[in-house]
Amino acid sequence: MKTIGLMGGMSWESTVGYYRAINEGIKRELGGLHSGQIVMHSVDFEPIKQLQHQGDWAGTATILAASAQSIQAGGADFLVICTNTMHIVAPEIEAAIQIPILHIADATAEVLLAEGVGTVGLLGTAFTMEEDFYKGRLTDKFGLKVVTPNADDRKVVHDVIYQELCLGSFQDHSRQEYLRIINELAQQGAEAVILGCTEIGMLVKQEDTETLLCDTTAIHAAKAVEYALKTD
Repeated sequence: MKTIGLMGGMSWESTVGYYRAINEGIKRELGGLHSGQIVMHSVDFEPIKQLQHQGDWAGTATILAASAQSIQAGGADFLVICTNTMHIVAPEIEAAIQIPILHIADATAEVLLAEGVGTVGLLGTAFTMEEDFYKGRLTDKFGLKVVTPNADDRKVVHDVIYQELCLGSFQDHSRQEYLRIINELAQQGAEAVILGCTEIGMLVKQEDTETLLCDTTAIHAAKAVEYALKTD
């Protein structure tokens, strides 16, 4: 079994879900008392959030590259960045280490293609919905068409993430707003919707909607299990 490197804390609320899902996956595959071999470094999210909203991505890259180096030094065989948004600096992190990064957008795209999806809706932070690092990767590498909410709804999605979900607050009125936005994405042609922030899956579940949801936390964790158990 390979040792999984987890870069967590963004937010810790969703990192808990990663840790649980990975260990459940390893146990399911191997049985008995098996669990994942994991090296984790969890960062303080508040200064990273401030840098995000200042547009100082170089500053966030410096913090996360150091985190990745600590994870590598701890013996990890590969790295899982436990957040969608911070894959915006994945190239800088990758340049700072020698172990591979298991990219969250790639893992998600593989699931979508296996489901026969060609057009997908994307929810996440404003950075994920508006910048090209995520949408562009889905389109250029996997040929997916990506649709996002309108500007007002992007603000709703973004604000709920930072003001509620990252603080462990899950409000029914926010769930209803997300479901409304998911339905509108479906009306725009989305055959599935990516929950492209690792906290969203704690608010909206598949049983809440007929639209296929792709929970990136669950998908990324499952890919980490698969990669850890794969023989080279």
